[in-house]
Amino acid sequence: MSRFLLVVPPLPGHIAPLRGVADALTARGHEVAWAGVGEVFPCDTDDFHPASFHRPSLRGAAALKFLVEDYLVPLAQRMEPGVTAAIKTFEPDLVVVDQQTYAGAFAADRLGVPWVTSASTTTELTDPYPPKIEEWLLSRLTELGGFDPRFSPSLVLAYSSAELTGPVSRPVSFVGPMLPPCSPSPVDPPLVFVTLGTVNDGIGGRFLNECVSALASRDVRAVVVDPGGHLGPVPPNVVVAPHVDQLAVLASASLVICHGGHNTVCETLWHGLPLVVAPIRDDQQVVAGQVAASGAGVRLRFAHATAAQIGAAVDELLVSPSFLAAAQRIQRSFLDAGGAAAAVGLLEGLISA
Repeated sequence: MSRFLLVVPPLPGHIAPLRGVADALTARGHEVAWAGVGEVFPCDTDDFHPASFHRPSLRGAAALKFLVEDYLVPLAQRMEPGVTAAIKTFEPDLVVVDQQTYAGAFAADRLGVPWVTSASTTTELTDPYPPKIEEWLLSRLTELGGFDPRFSPSLVLAYSSAELTGPVSRPVSFVGPMLPPCSPSPVDPPLVFVTLGTVNDGIGGRFLNECVSALASRDVRAVVVDPGGHLGPVPPNVVVAPHVDQLAVLASASLVICHGGHNTVCETLWHGLPLVVAPIRDDQQVVAGQVAASGAGVRLRFAHATAAQIGAAVDELLVSPSFLAAAQRIQRSFLDAGGAAAAVGLLEGLISA
């Protein structure tokens, strides 16, 4: 059996896809260790908590510059000594590196250990940046470590499918989401699930209130996640909670209103549900575009969406069968991608080659 070192940032959305891969590797008898999370190989990431991953006031190129210069590059510099020590101590046969945890790629390459990319979001697989921004980013990453650490020449694992992402610009192995089997049981009246993810509680108040206003007068039930406590009294058909078991709620839902986060979108489509997406920042813009282009949902503007617009989108998704059909088509493509078993097969194939 072989040893696999998984290198991740301290961000739940980046760790989650690799948990399924790690469990499948362990079940196959391989030895797995983590660098960047847990107690085995810590990498001094305590200062890089999820809240520091974003600056709410920034958009577009300014947001990308902040993400790279103020989070991802310093994170790589902080993590590289720990990742280097982890590779030397654990002696892995293969290093699996989160796409935005540059230290893993740089350390593995420097030590001559094969490495592959774990793309926790599909954004950078589709050439999302204008040429000048892409040129700046590539220059900055090359300056940092000598090459582009976002894409392994050996393997890029993507936890989605081509049916959702559309055309990609480089070789990618789609393996679908790393999620347990689901048996959805939608309820009547329809259940609308509203969430803005794990790091947007400070800026979601206006949008959540508009959602509640839109749903109050409709023959639906709603579950609204409000970790920031923005909502006051709500109508009888709306339940508000600071946190929920998202997969459990999705099993009974009919549609989802969300921010376009990659994990939330894929979990929703894993259940064959259409979406209303209102992207806030970063990769959410690209993922929301993928949802709309695939026909599985409607895109709104987060900062300007009104109760009337949100309500109209909900009505459209509930009435028109095309959105549900598109969501279920993507659901089938996720299942066909093979999940953790497919990912493990690809990883084992690299070691045995």
